[in-house]
This record gives sequence, C-alpha cells and structure tokens, in this order.
Amino acid sequence: MPEKTHMNDTTRYSFEEKRSFTLQAVCIGGSRRSGRILFVQMLSVIRTHLESVSSHSCCATALRFINSSTGLRSPPERIMKTFCSVWLLLSLVELSLALPVSQEPPLACRGPEDPAPPQPETPEEMDTTGDLEPTHYPARRAATVAVHYLNTRHGSPYRVFLLQQVHKASVEDVATGGRKYSLDFSVTTSPSGSPGPGVRCSADVLFPRTERHTPPDVQLRCEALQQLNSTAEDEAFYQKYITPDSPVSAQYLPDSYGNMSEEMQPFWRLARVAASFIMLRESSENTEFNMAQVASITQQESSEKQLMLDYVVLLHDLPSQEIIQWKLLASWSPDRGVRVLQTEWQPRCPHATKPPN
Repeated sequence: MPEKTHMNDTTRYSFEEKRSFTLQAVCIGGSRRSGRILFVQMLSVIRTHLESVSSHSCCATALRFINSSTGLRSPPERIMKTFCSVWLLLSLVELSLALPVSQEPPLACRGPEDPAPPQPETPEEMDTTGDLEPTHYPARRAATVAVHYLNTRHGSPYRVFLLQQVHKASVEDVATGGRKYSLDFSVTTSPSGSPGPGVRCSADVLFPRTERHTPPDVQLRCEALQQLNSTAEDEAFYQKYITPDSPVSAQYLPDSYGNMSEEMQPFWRLARVAASFIMLRESSENTEFNMAQVASITQQESSEKQLMLDYVVLLHDLPSQEIIQWKLLASWSPDRGVRVLQTEWQPRCPHATKPPN
C-alpha cells in the first residue's frame, strides 16, 4: 500500500493511487457488494479510465484479479472478471500506441538515409555500353532530357512537347569523361493535334562526369517541326494578355482533383516550358524530372513588349520521389519565345541550404 500523509485528518493520495485503489476495490471486492453498488463503482472506474489510462499499478491489480478469480459463482463476479479483462485489454492497446515520437525531421526534409543514387531497372546498365533496352530507365531518362531541350527551343503557350516512345537507344563512354546516349524517339504535343504517330526525333545526350554538377549537353534533330504550327493561337493569346484589364493571378494548376480551367491551360503550358530550362540544367544520370504542379502564377508588368510571369512550380524527380519547389520569372512573346530571367530554389526545410544537385 502506498505511503499516505495526514493533514487535518484527511488522507491524500495521488491520482494514480486513487485510481488503483478504485479498481482494486471493484475487482477484488465485487463478490461482497450488491449489484447496484457494483455498477456505480464500474461507472466511476470507466470515467477515471477515460481521463487517464495506462497506470501500471491498475494493470497489475487487474491481472491479479483475473488470475485469481477461479470458480466464480455469482453473476456480479463474472461481470467483474469480464470488465477487468476488457479494461486490461484497452490499457495495453493504448500503451502500445503511446510510443515515443521521433524528433527527426520528416523524410521529405532529411532525404533518404542512404545517399546512394537510385538504381536503374537493370543495375548492370549503369556501367554497360552498347545497345540499351528502349523501355528501361536509362534510355527513358536520357530521352526525357532531350525533350526538355526541345521545349526550351520550340515550346510556347500552345505547344509543349511530351515524350511518346523511345524506339532505339545506345550508350558509350567518352574519352573526355562522361557517357553519351544516342537516341531515336518520338514526341507528341500538348494540346494534342490529330491522332497518329508523333514527331520522330534523334538526339545525342552527353552526361559529363565531373566533381561538380554540369548540365547535360544535347544535340537534337527532329523531323517536320515546322508542321506543328501554333502561330495563330499564340498570337491571339499574346494580344489578349499583353495589356490585360487586370493581371492574371492563380494558384494550384491543376488542383488536387486534377482540374484546371481552359483559360489557365496556356499559362500552365508556359510554366511547363519555363520549367524545362530548370529541369534540363538540373538533370543527371540519376534523375528524371517532370513538372507536377504550378503552385502559383502572378502576371507582372510587361517589359519590352514581353509577357512577364512570376511562377512557383513543383518539380517531381521520379527516381527519388522528391518534390522540389522552384520560383522563376519568365518572359514570352511570339517572336522571341520563352526566356527564363530568374530562378530561385525554395527549400521546404529550414536546415536545407542548397539544391539537391
């Protein structure tokens, strides 16, 4: 029995001691009490249990009662044994959930515990030379980089290039240090034109292997790009927004349900083209970037007859599953195309000091 102190003839116990005594009186003394008093005590213990469970002394008391209650003869004793069993089970469940909370930052902040680069679908392909399987990661990654390059040169509010299929791929080591991918692939455009085969392209993508990150070098050739003409739509868009009644401002394109108004789609495509400059610059043999969402867009005052747009974009790296936020200022006009004037990596974690690459 815990020690007690006397003060003005009043015995004072801690909350845990009172609760332990209450349960002990109900569980052990159940056979000597009437049914009415028994249920009053049960309700009192339930109320006490809901306020603060997981007392070790209560659990021990319940265990002693359950283990020693053999040959129960009266219904109150059977009720009390069932009650104490349920109480003990609830206490154990709540104790099992009350584990210490980790003080480490979330995985999105601290990154994977193993900093090793992600592996391709076939590990041997990272160091192999010669022909590659067109559907595997190394070929697809290199082709994605070539598409980023294509968007920086020919993208517009009504023309964004997307990788359709890799038809053939090979890789070789170069004497200057790095690996060069030779690719044959096809692309389609958004908004999509007539159904059918996409535009056929070939490219050489060189990933330098240097101590500091160096953007890949891309040599690209595509057939019939001139047939993908969006001049009329681009010009109408430019005339509408170069001097708007009110500056365009929006958030979350698309929203969490994948919805986006038709009016905002050209702005989303402009963001996709502008983000291609960043994705091309940040790409390596261990990444595969795509734009996941436009977090915000704000139209700035036009300068030199250029449409000026301030974007915050979320980029998704497929191998690491990391979402990276960038802020950028882009300009566009039909005759000069898309230009990215400023970029700023925005870490979501307070301790981060530099971009992933």
